[in-house]
Amino acid sequence: MILRTIFVAVIFLILILSTVFNTATACTNILVSKGASVDGSVTITYTADSAGFYPRLEIFPAAECPPDAVIEIPATKDRPAGTIKQAAQTYQVLGVVWDEGHGGFWTRQGCINEFQVAIAETTFGGREELVNPQGLVNYPMMMTLALQRSKTAREAIAVMIQLVEEHGYNDEGESISIADKEEAWVFEIVGTGKTESGNAEVSSNGNVLNRGSAIWVARKVPDGEISVHANQARIGEIPEKCNPDEFFFSDNIKSFAVEKGWFDPSGEKKFRFDETYGEIDAKSKRVCESRVWSVFRRAAPSQHFSADYHRGVPNAKPYPWSIKPDKKLSTADVMALMRDHFEGTEFDMTQGVDAGEYGLPRRWRPLYWKVEGDDQEYSWERPISTQQTGFSIVTQSRSQLPDRVGGVLWYGVDDNYLSCYFPLYCGITEVPPSFAVGSIRQFSWDNTWWVFNLVANYANLKYSRIAPEIIAVQKELETKFFALQNPVEKTATEIFKTNTELAQRYLTDYSVAQAELVAARWKKLAVDIFTKFNDGYIRNDDGQYPKEGDPYPEGWLRRVLKEKPEQFKIEN
Repeated sequence: MILRTIFVAVIFLILILSTVFNTATACTNILVSKGASVDGSVTITYTADSAGFYPRLEIFPAAECPPDAVIEIPATKDRPAGTIKQAAQTYQVLGVVWDEGHGGFWTRQGCINEFQVAIAETTFGGREELVNPQGLVNYPMMMTLALQRSKTAREAIAVMIQLVEEHGYNDEGESISIADKEEAWVFEIVGTGKTESGNAEVSSNGNVLNRGSAIWVARKVPDGEISVHANQARIGEIPEKCNPDEFFFSDNIKSFAVEKGWFDPSGEKKFRFDETYGEIDAKSKRVCESRVWSVFRRAAPSQHFSADYHRGVPNAKPYPWSIKPDKKLSTADVMALMRDHFEGTEFDMTQGVDAGEYGLPRRWRPLYWKVEGDDQEYSWERPISTQQTGFSIVTQSRSQLPDRVGGVLWYGVDDNYLSCYFPLYCGITEVPPSFAVGSIRQFSWDNTWWVFNLVANYANLKYSRIAPEIIAVQKELETKFFALQNPVEKTATEIFKTNTELAQRYLTDYSVAQAELVAARWKKLAVDIFTKFNDGYIRNDDGQYPKEGDPYPEGWLRRVLKEKPEQFKIEN
């Protein structure tokens, strides 16, 4: 206990400075179609990247609701209160909740439901004037209600469209990934700004008549291919005619842009959703499209994707909507893509003077910066794996298995690279206690998010030495989970044939046990690392510290001598 107390005291300041007060362009989604995966899974991923974001796992139970049931939406300074009619039947959803004050009045977000429908998002923002504060529906509400009311990805898209058309959309531009057992889709949406009067129209009896509308487009990932979006709108050219089974959009998608003067239909340039509503510029390309590029270049190296577009080279072509990977991807392959720092490229964040003496792939915020006397603006690289991730997921939806067995939420907290994914089956009836408690306001050894955050922040002090210790435990556990997956699912499938309740109990116990195993192992890892890497020394296997500390890397020492050639000389 004393050691743990010292551990917290030593690095608590580091945690506060590097976690709570950072801001960042957030979130990355990878979508893998059924034909692009090794086992026929439809997969989406999500990094919920936001400074000071503390998620708690929670189950939103299925429910039968009375005819007059509604969801109460509180008033704001810009809009009257309102209600959304509740569905007669809602489905069970596994997701996260958070403290009020982080993201407004709606403090929960679904990830996957009992029918294997999974959902995720990245915010692209877009034109500020399109945000409609009078609307009732924000993106986490829209996503959660879609999961509670849908058995397929297309049904989820239909629910989201209905919600914003009836109640107005009050958020920034969003790219939303939706997966079911057969398909993966992206749904992109922006608002239409305030109503002409500047306020929502209210009838004599107090009912709101007009809360605005939305502009949206949905596109399927072709079977056998993968797609990515990372805080930049990714659906480009909108064709005059298209197959609604693969591509559809709101009636106002072009007319609204023409009305606003953002698109000239008589010109030669073709209409694109991303360029019209997403406001793509050099900054967004650098920190958003670079992540798309890195996934594509790793999944399909044979296609030799150029870095030109994300580096802002004039006339460089945007990256394709989707690609066929060189080989089908396993769940482990997708997790590896989620842990990217541009390794092996000219943008490798573990290399160069900016990586420090121990190859740190972290760049503290702000992303954009200047130096005194230089008018040029600069930007750090922004990788998929970043320090301010609250949680991340990799989902599996599989048609060959019963829903409660086929749907898996692989869940991890804090930075992807140093986290550990564990399986949570979509039909479980309880969540692991260690991942369902706590707050960003108070560190506790009983709150596993904080333990992961603590370990990762300590690793930042001497990254190239400490990170391998963490990754070794990560691989040990994840390898075990993958090895157990097939026998666990075979057993669960057999039990489901005769006893649904017992099968759910089996999967719940298994999921909770693996999560708590991760929690316990990470507490031990924290203590092991702190005692091994102490005061610049690396303890020997026998528990003794060497007489000399761990030397600095030679390359870094040469840079020191180049900058200060005389200061450290010892005269003969």
